[in-house]
Amino acid sequence: MSSPSRQPLLEVRNLRVEFFGRRGRLLALDDVSFHIDPGEVLGVVGESGAGKSLTGASIIGLLEPPGRISGGEILLEGKRIDNLPYEELRRIRGRQIGAIFQDPLTSLNPLYRVGEQIVETIRTHLPMSEQQARKRGIELLQEVGIPSAAERFDHYPHQFSGGMRQRVVIALALCAEPKLIIADEPTTALDVSIQAQIITLLKRLCRDHGTAVMLVTHDMGVIAETADRVAVMYAGRIAEIGPVQDVVKRARHPYTHGLMGAIPEMGADIDKLTQIEGAMPRLNSIPPGCAFNPRCPSAFDRCREEKPYLLPVERSQVACWLYDETGARREAAHG
Repeated sequence: MSSPSRQPLLEVRNLRVEFFGRRGRLLALDDVSFHIDPGEVLGVVGESGAGKSLTGASIIGLLEPPGRISGGEILLEGKRIDNLPYEELRRIRGRQIGAIFQDPLTSLNPLYRVGEQIVETIRTHLPMSEQQARKRGIELLQEVGIPSAAERFDHYPHQFSGGMRQRVVIALALCAEPKLIIADEPTTALDVSIQAQIITLLKRLCRDHGTAVMLVTHDMGVIAETADRVAVMYAGRIAEIGPVQDVVKRARHPYTHGLMGAIPEMGADIDKLTQIEGAMPRLNSIPPGCAFNPRCPSAFDRCREEKPYLLPVERSQVACWLYDETGARREAAHG
């Protein structure tokens, strides 16, 4: 999917997000860097509070005060977007970047028919008449698998089931043919069979439209099924990023290793799953060095003093001192 010769569609470079309050400054995202290529699905996974949704909100310019970007850059097709005036960023949001959220009711106005909302979105971003926009909207509802789309077009959000509402939201996100979709926990509120349908739909839309997707979730199963590459986040930083099969089958970072060990395998004969002791630190009590060091079975002195940066390991990058040049041999001990 990804090609080194092409310019990435999205580049996030050394992103820092801080929250300012009565108790001072809290660093919520610390030096986050990654890219997404055209047509690629990048999964972003981690526990609650790891910074996944915050990263997505930063990209689409929906950071809630008192949070703000305090460092780094966000580039869309090589053009910086994090420092744009609000109105200019609003035009990019929807037209070039679509969004799908966990709860479809946050994206749909309960007082308006879904068709009216789709037509308004299309006409905001594309030069179409009311009739053309309606025709396009019905086609989109058909494309996302809503039966009797022409009839359902004039229904209100409450007349759709949860899974169907999420399909409407996906249609809404696709209205202006964006190049990138930020999907924040798009399947969490749905039952497993509907989840599978939504995942299949997202994959097909990427393939057919060449749309890139940043898929934010805490569900490693969804990532393994959908993503090309995966970024594992912990305490506001990327712990590991690489091709999804490499990260799932050969996790490098001790945290990712623990995450993978906690997922039961079909047919595997094991008595007990891996457990990561302790909990992720709060923003106001992140330890010095590697934030994972108090929970890490492989931690040594440097981990407690020096913050690791992403180091190349085969096709992946891992923020772990086990993999620097002087400590490369420690991998054998860890693995």
